[in-house]
Amino acid sequence: MWGALLRRGGRGAGGLRGLASGGPPWSQVVSEAEKIVGYPTSFMSLRCLLSDELSNIAMQVRKLVGTKHPLLDTARGFVYDSRNNLQMRGLVVLLISKAAGPSTEELSFQHNMVSGIYSSQRSLAEITELIHTAFLVHRGIVNIGELKSCDGPLKDMQFGNKMAVLSGDFLLANACTSLAQLQNTKVVELISSAIGDLVQGIYYENSKSPEENCLTDDISISTWKEQVFLSHSALLAKSCQAAMELAKHSAEIQDMAFQYGKHMSMSHKLHSDLQPFVKESSSDTMAFSLNSAPAVLHQEFLGREAWIKQIREAQGRGNIMDYKKLQEAIKAGKGVTSAIDLCRCHGNSALAALESFPPSEARAALANIVYAVTRFP
Repeated sequence: MWGALLRRGGRGAGGLRGLASGGPPWSQVVSEAEKIVGYPTSFMSLRCLLSDELSNIAMQVRKLVGTKHPLLDTARGFVYDSRNNLQMRGLVVLLISKAAGPSTEELSFQHNMVSGIYSSQRSLAEITELIHTAFLVHRGIVNIGELKSCDGPLKDMQFGNKMAVLSGDFLLANACTSLAQLQNTKVVELISSAIGDLVQGIYYENSKSPEENCLTDDISISTWKEQVFLSHSALLAKSCQAAMELAKHSAEIQDMAFQYGKHMSMSHKLHSDLQPFVKESSSDTMAFSLNSAPAVLHQEFLGREAWIKQIREAQGRGNIMDYKKLQEAIKAGKGVTSAIDLCRCHGNSALAALESFPPSEARAALANIVYAVTRFP
């Protein structure tokens, strides 16, 4: 259903090539993009992370070393996860700010720009990262009622939850303070609504009743897209729009920035969901969410009852899931190829939005990000 959009080759009016042309790998794309915006976005939240308050929290989090609390995995990810680059959202905000440049209304304020980006836009990129990081930390809170003996002592998990709540709230409070300092009512409204979207999206993700935990949600791909927009795309889309508002760009340019952020992040999420199914060198089968895009699309093609039957057949003793068996079942259907098509469809929509921006290094870097998240082996 999305095939026609994806087979477009060649270049558009603004010189952007089609997705079939491919592009450089993710790590190279990020490295080159960081040079364009003036400094590594790996240190985007450094001013906050080096504060005395967070240093005290970090000292407390160290007490979790040796336990199995997921907050430790989140903390390790900030240091080691260069392949997925947790700072991607701030980088995109900076790139789209530079790609748009100053508006005609703001030409007299160009002296406030560094590397083609206003200081307020750099602050916005930091705010976006702080909000995203806060919600990542909050996702590390475990459900005490579902713990098993193999998860370790209850007091460790309770302490880890306290640290996750405290550190996540601290980051979010800092983000809100910085947001107010921008002194732009529309930007405050946009980012506040994005925080609301994140909360609503995470609520949908965790709204299943306990007896359904071993199964999958009965949702269509359209419902999946609505939920993923709230939990993964709204923050970046509205941050891109807010960056255009800070430079006083027109409503049309603001909308194109929103569309790029929305569709690029949807592609990024689909690319992430597809990894367990498309990795070439995978001796060990990766566990995957039964509500990931390939699984949801597989259910749409197969039917709800047949999908539930496949899941139950893959469950061994103690409800332990045989993910390899399920993975093979999904690969044999149309779920994986349809998810790849959908990923590239959103990629094409992101590239189409970029056509509204003048050709530049920053625009090319934004296009390369799209190419990187729509490439598959």
